[in-house]
Amino acid sequence: MTVTLEVSGGVGTIRLDRPPMNALDIATQDRLRELAEEASGRDDVRAVVLYGGEKVFAAGADIKEMQAMDHPAMVVRSKALQESFTAVARIPKPVVAAVTGYALGGGCELALCADFRIAGDNAKLGQPEIMLGLIPGAGGTQRLARLVGPAKAKDLIFTGRHVKADEALTMGLVDRVVPAAEVYEHAHAWAARLAKGPALALRAAKEAVDAGLETDIDTGLTIERTWFAGLFATEDRERGMRSFVDEGPGKAKFL
Repeated sequence: MTVTLEVSGGVGTIRLDRPPMNALDIATQDRLRELAEEASGRDDVRAVVLYGGEKVFAAGADIKEMQAMDHPAMVVRSKALQESFTAVARIPKPVVAAVTGYALGGGCELALCADFRIAGDNAKLGQPEIMLGLIPGAGGTQRLARLVGPAKAKDLIFTGRHVKADEALTMGLVDRVVPAAEVYEHAHAWAARLAKGPALALRAAKEAVDAGLETDIDTGLTIERTWFAGLFATEDRERGMRSFVDEGPGKAKFL
């Protein structure tokens, strides 16, 4: 399998495994969607790590495969391509990308689907599609601009240049830089911490932020208010508030 899902301690690791560069061919894209949907539905998965291995996250699409496709073929395929990445972005649980080495093109777009990105000091990220006479097609023009702002996104998309980890951190493309050998350890620790949290509240928080960014402030506040009030019907809310009153802050244990 080019993509696998391994679960331990509430953390599901979606691992890309297509040596040498984890090129995202059609089979890998489809498998990624399947496992994202599986992780979304499994109760034993409470947080997710996206990982490409110690050497490379994903160096982009399979260019040889794409070269053989004509316009009608890509009209059909492009929707499935986006849906695969959207399935990752819509996992209703915290998702962290553990980025080592290259995260280019589709690899960068996959990292953009995470809630948080931890990069190794050897990481290089970018959207080089322009050098192929193309633009990003798996969400790069949309998610990148929303994350770093339109000017910085256009810089990367227009030039196709790669940015090293330190510049990616400065522009907000990644959230933390650690030694390359420690990327997965840090990502798993972040996910494991959140896996112990209140699952419904985390789901609500993620949806409120993500959905709110796509609309006006008043609609966003309505989304927030609806989720906030709805959580008062959950056992996690009862457990959290009872623990706070009886034991003090930060000591609640959620199932």
